[in-house]
Amino acid sequence: MLKKCIAVAAIFFAAAAVNAQEKPVYLDDSKPLNLRVEDALQRMTLEEKIAFIHAQSKFSAPGVPRLGIPEVWTTDGPHGIRPEVKWDEWDQAGWTNDRCTAFPALTCLAATWNKDMSSLYGKSIGEEARFRNKNILLGPGVNIYRSPLNGRNFEYMGEDPFLAGQMVVPYIKGVQSNGVAACVKHFALNNQETNRNTVNVVVDDRALYEIYLPAFKAAVQQGGAWSIMGSYNKYKGQQNCHNQYLLNDILKGEWGFEGVVVSDWGGVHDGMQPIFNGLDLEFGTWTDGLNTGNTNAYDNYYLAKPYLDKIKSGKVGTKELDDKVRRVLRLCFLTTLDRNRPYGSFATPEHALAGRKIAEEGIVLLQNNNNLLPIDLNKTKRIAVIGENAIKAMTVGGGSSSLKANYEVSPLDGIKNIVGNKAEVVYARGYVGDPNSNYNGVVFGADLTEKRPAEELLAEAVKLAKSADIVIFVGGLNKSPYQDDEGYDRKEYALPYNQDKVVSELAKANKNLVFVNISGNAVAMPWVKQVPAIVQGWYLGTETGNALARVLVGDVNPSGKLPFTFPVSLADNPAKAVGEFPGGDEVHYTEGIFVGYRYADKQNIKPLFPFGHGLSYTSFSYGKVSVDKSKVNADDKVTFSVKVKNTGKRDGAEIVQLYISDLKSSLTRPVKELKGFEKVYLKAGEEKTVSITVDKEALSYFDDKKHAWVAEPGDFEAIIGASSADVKNKVKFTLK
Repeated sequence: MLKKCIAVAAIFFAAAAVNAQEKPVYLDDSKPLNLRVEDALQRMTLEEKIAFIHAQSKFSAPGVPRLGIPEVWTTDGPHGIRPEVKWDEWDQAGWTNDRCTAFPALTCLAATWNKDMSSLYGKSIGEEARFRNKNILLGPGVNIYRSPLNGRNFEYMGEDPFLAGQMVVPYIKGVQSNGVAACVKHFALNNQETNRNTVNVVVDDRALYEIYLPAFKAAVQQGGAWSIMGSYNKYKGQQNCHNQYLLNDILKGEWGFEGVVVSDWGGVHDGMQPIFNGLDLEFGTWTDGLNTGNTNAYDNYYLAKPYLDKIKSGKVGTKELDDKVRRVLRLCFLTTLDRNRPYGSFATPEHALAGRKIAEEGIVLLQNNNNLLPIDLNKTKRIAVIGENAIKAMTVGGGSSSLKANYEVSPLDGIKNIVGNKAEVVYARGYVGDPNSNYNGVVFGADLTEKRPAEELLAEAVKLAKSADIVIFVGGLNKSPYQDDEGYDRKEYALPYNQDKVVSELAKANKNLVFVNISGNAVAMPWVKQVPAIVQGWYLGTETGNALARVLVGDVNPSGKLPFTFPVSLADNPAKAVGEFPGGDEVHYTEGIFVGYRYADKQNIKPLFPFGHGLSYTSFSYGKVSVDKSKVNADDKVTFSVKVKNTGKRDGAEIVQLYISDLKSSLTRPVKELKGFEKVYLKAGEEKTVSITVDKEALSYFDDKKHAWVAEPGDFEAIIGASSADVKNKVKFTLK
């Protein structure tokens, strides 16, 4: 803390000194950004430039105190602002005012299929980061959901590159409207936690460009992201935090990225590659990114004294150094040196309400046989809530996204809150999973220690289920190792802690059973035909229980849709069936472009629940899709329109999905690919026309022989669906 106070004082007095004289260009915000950058750059000493591009603590870089350029402070996201840790340690700093709003996980945000919700999310979390005076929010994540066993899938936006790309852009703009840089991660091909620091990904160029890069490209070219985080893994044998192909050739070369490439903590491994291969700002070297680390190692980072020594000895020049410094200076001028930067706000009721709204729109009703949901509180006298996840805190754990939340409403408490005295709510544990409620020094939630044997817990739950009008089992995964947790992949597709037996026994005891799956991943459901109602509940943050309960009783009509496929078994997942997961020293993406629903379509596999699936408490009818031009040129845009009507008795929202099919191609293409979507809100009986416009990009594939995107003339089909498997109608058109 003393170090930080001295640094702040130095910045203040330095700024006062330069302002007392004629104002330098770099402090004049009326001047063009590039002139300010160049002016500041030419005033910096070699030593100041070197200090500027590497950490001085676990989460900060020093800035340039002599010139009044403040420190650069980063914070983990992407679901909330990480609690403060000590200057040089992972241990908690012991602050009493760093309890944040916990927002829903990004899988939930993606499940809203609502760009307005993404904007609200980014704006709200950006306000919290700004209030804590952070320059860089380490998020959002857009790595593709390749396998349901990836322990970090809950931090990402699903299996489809178009959906992830469309949802990440408003998030970035929302964050950066607060003068805080979004740091989009993890670039790229970071699709597993097993051997994450060493595994080399082998993937063909077509899959790289069509599946794994588009969301990052959208983040850069449409979202204007001010920073990008490299990933731990390798591609073409080079670490991705200093990878010539990804960072220089593609990111900065092909896409024209002007921002800062930040290393992941522990992601820098080589003496020369970080200098030449695109890394700009080095953090966390010699740590594992979570726990271990070398104390006061900062001067010996690869971009620190070793780099300075190489320059002074003539082994390397300063061209690369100046490029790195320019990029970090640009980020500083956009954040801490922006005089119009707003002040932000922290852990406010407005942010909690925003989080609840996002959660409500992201919850997915997967199955609702016999219209068991919503719960009719006028006819229900006793509700049995069963399952550890009904009482377990989920804002702690999971790795670097673990939070010290201001509060977290459990599903059980949320149900009690909304039911009130209208019905009796009773609870039984049912099973024991992980009783811990702490991570990295943050202890949050009840002590869940349980000494009773599994048989006794199950018997208690079954007895309770028999006495209830309706049973709500809240289970799924948690944020413990080998589940939804950074650093670990899942070991199996099945539910942990013998939950399948509990669910089956409850289904025998009471036919009115609701299964609420709290997870960021798909899970196997061998009992799916025994359970009439299934809800995907995600990790919903601070307002978890209130959001979930409002959907269960019908105060909110569910409108979320799945951002990834639920396969029946792991054998139906392409990373298992065709490719490798997790591989050894190398992992081969042999499935190529056929990820998620693309693979299910190709193999004609019926998923447990398809990509884009989600039910409602009302019903919708679709009219015939029309096209504004049946024949188009490559430079034309084409608009498809369809009437959608709410044919039920409740107000609700439907997500209209547009897929494009190339009917004849010189290269093998997926049966269809998502290229547009729109969430439309309809009152009972209301009808609206939904129009979606696409351009040449939507018709193109990546030709790896030409290393170019190609829109091949010929016949195409526009497919309107309520999911990837629920096709409503089609229309043909021709690209001339």
